[in-house]
Amino acid sequence: MTRSLPPVRTVDVIVVGAGPAGCAAAITLARAGIDTVVIDKATFPRDKVCGDGLTTSALRSLEHLGLDPSEIASWTDVDTCWVRTPGGRTARFELPRGRGRYVAVAPRFELDAALVDLTRKAGADVLEGHALAGAAEDHGGVTAEVAGVGTIRARWAIGADGMWSPLRRQLGASVEGYLGEWHAFRQYASGVGPIASRDFVVYFEEDLLPGYFWSFPLPGGRANVGFGIQRGGRYRTRDMKRLWPELLERPHVRDLLGPDSALEGTHRAWPIPARVDQARAVTRRALFVGDAVAACDVLTGEGIGQALASGLRAAEAIRDAGPSGDAARTYERALHQELLADHRMSALLVHGLSTVRRAEWALALADANDWTRRNFARWLFEDYPRALVATPRRWRRGAVSRPGAFVGR
Repeated sequence: MTRSLPPVRTVDVIVVGAGPAGCAAAITLARAGIDTVVIDKATFPRDKVCGDGLTTSALRSLEHLGLDPSEIASWTDVDTCWVRTPGGRTARFELPRGRGRYVAVAPRFELDAALVDLTRKAGADVLEGHALAGAAEDHGGVTAEVAGVGTIRARWAIGADGMWSPLRRQLGASVEGYLGEWHAFRQYASGVGPIASRDFVVYFEEDLLPGYFWSFPLPGGRANVGFGIQRGGRYRTRDMKRLWPELLERPHVRDLLGPDSALEGTHRAWPIPARVDQARAVTRRALFVGDAVAACDVLTGEGIGQALASGLRAAEAIRDAGPSGDAARTYERALHQELLADHRMSALLVHGLSTVRRAEWALALADANDWTRRNFARWLFEDYPRALVATPRRWRRGAVSRPGAFVGR
């Protein structure tokens, strides 16, 4: 007796990965009436190692998607950033007040779960706890084998499954031995001092350049604290665990965190992919977004804003291409227009922060007067594109004077 094979589920798009990039894509597709299924090996809420900071560009994308900040218990708005040079010069930068939100902190444990809920409300089918087991593509689409589910056939696939994307690997598009451009180290702390509990803090340490130490505030006197290093620099990634206690004991860090601070849980480290200018963005029927296309900011290591932007562009390319259009090429062009110039500008600035002398000079310039301080803060937190001055196609009225996100909310 012949056993019948399980039926193949057919959809328009399968999104692999339910982080911010995948959810942004799925929400956009589902709202356009495109049959979309999202799979993720994790179940939500789940922790994601991250600094938890949200730039202005990320906040605007979240507002566009319909996220309600009031539904995220630990959401923290921030309007002040302190930056310290290796030589000890400290400057305070303030973001506009009363014109919306320009910077916030939201733990990924809560943010990503809220985005998954929003994705379901938009009409996409989210399958948690189901990993991609295999995938193959042809001229008409992608056939995916999903653990615990079976076979799903889709016209398009979106790989939102991280730096070591399983979808990329299954389709033969991965890069062997790739370890990312940066490596970061994070831990939560409680009982921190008044500045750490309220403001963004960035310390450029001489031995970490162009990397830095950070402290980002959370409710109840808590903070997300950590540091990042450039791969191939003075320290290797295996040195970070040993360096962490010594870094926390540096007098200016100890003063920031305060005498009553205590570390919570265990520290965690993660690689940061930041080479969107080199990464392969598409295959014949798959589009890669977020960390899967190495879209993180090469200057700061921030990746949520870039993840959301790439997810949106991928979904729009599929939506606008229709059943027979070439969404892959449309997305590739849109991604480069959105991120490439800013990536190259950030890469130049990384070089500018690679020595003590350059770092001191850069902060002195940023701290020269009220105008430079105000605009440096907005530029740093991506209120407008990093390379706006070099990309006239993005010049438009109000480009450097837009309100923040969630105005009136």
